[in-house]
Amino acid sequence: MDTSAATASQDRPAATQPDLKAIKARQQAAWASGDYAVIGTTLQIVGESLCEALDLHAGQKVLDVAAGNGNASLAAARRWCDVVSTDYVPALLERGRERAAAERLAIDFREADAEALPFADASFDAVVSTFGVMFTPDQDRAAAEMVRVCRPGGKIGLANWTPEGFIGQLFKTIGKHVSPPPGAKSPALWGTRERLAELFEPHASSVKSVQRDFVFRYRSPGHWLEVFRTWYGPLLKAFSALEPGGRVVLESDVLALIDRFNRAGDGTMAVPGEYLEVVVTRR
Repeated sequence: MDTSAATASQDRPAATQPDLKAIKARQQAAWASGDYAVIGTTLQIVGESLCEALDLHAGQKVLDVAAGNGNASLAAARRWCDVVSTDYVPALLERGRERAAAERLAIDFREADAEALPFADASFDAVVSTFGVMFTPDQDRAAAEMVRVCRPGGKIGLANWTPEGFIGQLFKTIGKHVSPPPGAKSPALWGTRERLAELFEPHASSVKSVQRDFVFRYRSPGHWLEVFRTWYGPLLKAFSALEPGGRVVLESDVLALIDRFNRAGDGTMAVPGEYLEVVVTRR
């Protein structure tokens, strides 16, 4: 054993706790920038699949946490559930309202923080989140809140990007250019069975997950990059934080990432985005 290294480790001050409030403010600003709804509408099939995995029944009370522009909310409402759709970005809730109105779906849209849900214990038959709650700074608290508001015997349904998949690797690529906040846990941990077990197994009679792909289909890799750097808050913020030279390098790295995953051979983009579809049954 290298005793000098061990001594240095002992002398090193303990790591400071992450400033979760600052991280949340930074994330909220990112998701409020651009217009995630432009991206979100393309992901609608994920919400439909999740509602089927949950085997939702008409009349059940469903809460959508960090709902964005309401993919899972709309999917549940189409199944005649009583739906409450929540997010901490008012503009995204408004996009959800517009979609619900267009389809004549009755959904209650409320501004709410996933880490402090304004609902009583055991208020809902099902609690869902598609690519939303996984981005909360305090992962344990957010998971505990979902468990708290779900009734015993009810279900929690999640769709979370995996670390190895395209979006997980996109965030890893962004992190090489723009450092994440100190102490922040990777959102992609929610896409691992080990982390899901830590978060939910103590409160669950079962935690089941299935690996699925959402395929990003765009006119070309360049088209995807144009859409995402304009409307997808995390990528928009990353590009805006860099000097011109840094933006060129990030663009090159992102296009190389797309090339690694792209299964289209005709100049278009068809990139599988791996995610875990999760169903937790509340004890």
